Amino acid sequence: MSMIDFSTDGPVAVIKLNRPPVNALSEAFAGDILEAVERCESDSFRAVMIYGDPLFSVGADIKGFKKRLESTEEVDPDAARTLLFAIGKMEQLEKPVLAAIKGFALGGGFELAMGADFRYAAEGARMGQPEILLGLIPGGGGTQRLARLIGSQKARLLTYTGMQVDAARALELGMVDRVFPDDEVVEKTMESCQKMAKRPTLAIAAAKKAINEGYGLTIEEGLKVEAAEFQSVFVSKDASEGVDAFINKREATFTGE
Repeated sequence: MSMIDFSTDGPVAVIKLNRPPVNALSEAFAGDILEAVERCESDSFRAVMIYGDPLFSVGADIKGFKKRLESTEEVDPDAARTLLFAIGKMEQLEKPVLAAIKGFALGGGFELAMGADFRYAAEGARMGQPEILLGLIPGGGGTQRLARLIGSQKARLLTYTGMQVDAARALELGMVDRVFPDDEVVEKTMESCQKMAKRPTLAIAAAKKAINEGYGLTIEEGLKVEAAEFQSVFVSKDASEGVDAFINKREATFTGE
């Protein structure tokens, strides 16, 4: 994974985007991201952090777009969907995923960030979906995930205009969850990852599945998903540990079993 720096910090898997100078997304880069996300499926990891430094990602490699537009060869649809597949894989990870956003997260870069459960932004960060300015629309899930994240009308505004927003406005809109000084955002994101890694990961995975799968269903259908996930964790060792720790007024030690 030459364009990804993959490391660990205890139970936290760390994916650092590393395609200088601006982490522009190419098919090869998307393939590296997918490989890194798949490594995070290991039970040895209890949380995941993804970030870029000094910036997250400016989105697609426009020069690569130009080559494709000028080419007479048929575009391989599977290769074109690699980033979309990587984002979907990230959403399906049975552990919390946090994105630390510095600098720019634009187009496919912000689509990638939306695959995380939480987004922490640096004060100087800027985000948006500028594809419309190229005569295109988001192709990595942006029209769907952004509308679910901030509501359809706000998503229309950002998508139709291609406007960028700063971290403060992104927080107001619900695009990000917290904002920190530029030189603290990565550290603060890791702190949250470490805290979440101590929590019952089976229960987090079940809650994540219930929320993701239940969204868009009728309330009756969603409650069935929730009930199934509740039952799956009710018989877990973590549930027994949590209840016993509460009764005996001690701190619980969760093992993910």
